[in-house]
Amino acid sequence: MDPTEAASLKQRVGAAVHQVVVGQEGALDLMLVALLSEGHVLLEGVPGTAKTLLVQSFAATLALPFKRIQFTPDLMPGDVLGTNVFNFQSGQFTLTRGPVFTSILMADEINRTPPKTQAALLQAMQERAVTIDGVNHELGPGFMVLATQNPLEQEGTYPLPEAQLDRFLFKVPIGYPSHAEEVQIVQRHGHRTAMPRLADLHLEPVADLGAVLAARQAVAALRLSPEIVEYVVALVRATRQQASLLYGASPRAAAMLATASRARALLEGRDYVIPDDVKALFLPTLAHRVVLAPGAEVEGLSGPGALQQVLEQVPAPR
Repeated sequence: MDPTEAASLKQRVGAAVHQVVVGQEGALDLMLVALLSEGHVLLEGVPGTAKTLLVQSFAATLALPFKRIQFTPDLMPGDVLGTNVFNFQSGQFTLTRGPVFTSILMADEINRTPPKTQAALLQAMQERAVTIDGVNHELGPGFMVLATQNPLEQEGTYPLPEAQLDRFLFKVPIGYPSHAEEVQIVQRHGHRTAMPRLADLHLEPVADLGAVLAARQAVAALRLSPEIVEYVVALVRATRQQASLLYGASPRAAAMLATASRARALLEGRDYVIPDDVKALFLPTLAHRVVLAPGAEVEGLSGPGALQQVLEQVPAPR
């Protein structure tokens, strides 16, 4: 897939999703970048901001298997992964596969289930495989987790552990729409109280697994100049020396940022990465991977604010 075809793919996905969802262009762009980077996305926002609808609409534009898990306090790991059930007729155990056996997995309200069940996705997100009763099961090359969560300040939430947060390529804040967007939402959906059913909206897939894999191959082959590599490394290393951060980003974060920058360049119709690609993805890639120092928190500084300081301090290549 060449850059022109990738840019066309981005346009087609965006046009299809926006038949249902108003706004959220930035979140949709990051989901596409993650898809081409073999990454996962965590969407965070208050209830009612169309996180679930955005994920469902995005999945509907791809001719890939899609399953959803509604995370609740009583959900067990076996409900996610599946379990071996004894078959009395054959006298053998048979695996009943859980919803994790799919390509696009929606983990809805992932932080409303205890850590024991959250951890069921750790291996799947890292290795695209799960181990059940000592047997390893591959999930396939198209596997991707699109998770939603409510802010931790809300009742009934469990914070995701750092190890799981690190497996998400992006953490995307979903804010309130603008005034014009909210007017459009009410005009479009103000005749119903329930979320619209995608089956009634007749969204057609615009890409299949072959197109996704071709785009991923193009991302891997995209040119990354030595200057851009140095810039990515300098940014990540600067987070470890930032006084307002207790812990900086890991080398894995640098590799993920480089891959995501390649994907963004391809979707923008280029076969090379520029500093603006890195800058645009720096915060969503690293904001959930760093820990703010207690003193900085007292002073009112946030993680994204500290990262913005790093972005301003490290000079970009010309």
